[in-house]
Amino acid sequence: MSFVSIREVGPRDGLQNEDPVPADAKVRLLDALSATGVRRIEAVSFVHPKAIPQMADADEVWARSRHDPDVRYSALVPNTRGAQRALAAGFREIEVVVSASDTHNRKNLNRSTDESLDDIAQLVPLIHAAGGTVEVIVATSFGCPYEGDVPPERVGSIVERVRADGADRIAFGDTTGMGTPRRVRDLLSVVTPDLLHFHNTRGTGLANILTALNLGVTEFDASVGGLGGCPYAPGASGNVATEEVVHMLHDMGYETGIDLDALIAAAALAQEIVGRELPSGVLKAGLRTR
Repeated sequence: MSFVSIREVGPRDGLQNEDPVPADAKVRLLDALSATGVRRIEAVSFVHPKAIPQMADADEVWARSRHDPDVRYSALVPNTRGAQRALAAGFREIEVVVSASDTHNRKNLNRSTDESLDDIAQLVPLIHAAGGTVEVIVATSFGCPYEGDVPPERVGSIVERVRADGADRIAFGDTTGMGTPRRVRDLLSVVTPDLLHFHNTRGTGLANILTALNLGVTEFDASVGGLGGCPYAPGASGNVATEEVVHMLHDMGYETGIDLDALIAAAALAQEIVGRELPSGVLKAGLRTR
C-alpha cells in the first residue's frame, strides 16, 4: 500500500487568516491534531505581530503545547530575526516563503522576489549551522491575483536558484486557488517539488491532488476544516480540508497514518474555536459510509 504524507497547516496557515484566536484555543487545536496520527504539523510562524497579529503569541503557544515525539513540527519564518526565534524555540524544520509573482511578494513581504531570494541565501547557512533544514515555499506557483498566470519557467528558475543556495526542500503553493489539473501538469512537466500546497478556492483542490499523485508527488499540505487563505490575496479562501484529502486517499487505498475519526473531531474543534461554519464537506456530512 502506498503512503502519502500529509502536513497539517491549520494551526499556522489556517488560523492566520481568522480573527485572532486565544492562545488556549490554539494549544487545544494543536494538541488535538498531534493526537490524530498526522506525521507533520506546521505549528506556528515567527513573524512581526504588526504584520500578522494572529501569530503574535507563537512562542507561548509552542511552549504550552504537547510535543509528540512521533510528529515533525515546523515553523514559518519571514527573515533572519524570525529564524533566530524559531531556532531558539527548538524548531529544526524551518520554512521560508518567496512568491513567484513579484507583485504578490511585495504585498506579502514588502520586497521584490529577487530581494527575498537574496535573504533566503543568507538564511540557509544560518539555519544549517544550527542543525536545521530549510524548506522554500514558492507561493503563487499556479497563478497570481495581481499578475495573472505565472509561467512554469519562472517557477523553475526560482527552484534552480534556491537549490543552488542550499535549500533542503521545495514546495509549490497555490496561494489563491488558481490551480487546475491542467496547470498542475504544465508546472510538473518543468520542475518537480517535494510537496504541494493547494487551496480549494474554486473547488479544484482534490482534483489537483489526484493529478499530482498520478504524476508521482506524494507529499501535500492540508488544513483542518479547510481553514486558511492568504491575508495579502483578496478572495483567497481556504486551503484544501485535511479530512477531505484523507477521506479520499483512504478510499483509494493509500495509507496516511491518520485516524480519520480523530481528524474530524479536530475539525469540529477548529470550527468551534473560530466561531463560524467551515467549508469542509466531510466535516458536514461525515464518512461516506455514515
